[in-house]
Amino acid sequence: MQSRLPTEERQAEIVAAALMLAREVSPALITTSDIAAAVGVTQGALFKHFLTKDAIWLAAMCWVREQLLSVLETAAGKASSPIEALGAMFKAHIGFVTTHPGVPRLIFHELQRPSDSPIKQEVRNLLKSYRKLLRNQLDAAVTRGEVSAKVDLEAAATLFVGVIQGLVMQSMTTGNAAAVKAQADPVFALYRRGISEAI
Repeated sequence: MQSRLPTEERQAEIVAAALMLAREVSPALITTSDIAAAVGVTQGALFKHFLTKDAIWLAAMCWVREQLLSVLETAAGKASSPIEALGAMFKAHIGFVTTHPGVPRLIFHELQRPSDSPIKQEVRNLLKSYRKLLRNQLDAAVTRGEVSAKVDLEAAATLFVGVIQGLVMQSMTTGNAAAVKAQADPVFALYRRGISEAI
């Protein structure tokens, strides 16, 4: 068993272990016993930090929102133009989910549940912030003439996220994350051409 850690550190460790387990197993099948064993603590010790399994998944989703948005903002900030920022964000998102394959499994699992939940709210918060980042770059790209002024920017933002979701689904289906990373550049090139040459 591991020695005691400060609460925040232990919570972060528990979240990381849960997402690691979700790489191979549906979140629905992962038990608190599984998570405790992965961390190296007793189930009782686990419940001192999270009262329920859903509380662990909620913390995981909060971590995803913070980390993914940070990755996207950093990628965009290093780009030399808005259209290049979009490309950097696209690659950064693909990189994030291939590094953390448990993340899309958690999101897709949660979205299949019929009832609303705090975890779904976090997913909505993530998408809302993500779309805001995309719209900022798309608006700037139109201003600079990199994207056609005829483009429906809301649709362009939806397509951006949808294309990534499609690639991620393929990765989950085939189990080949490397192939999805290899497709990222040509797929984004098609997207870029579409928003640059809209009729």
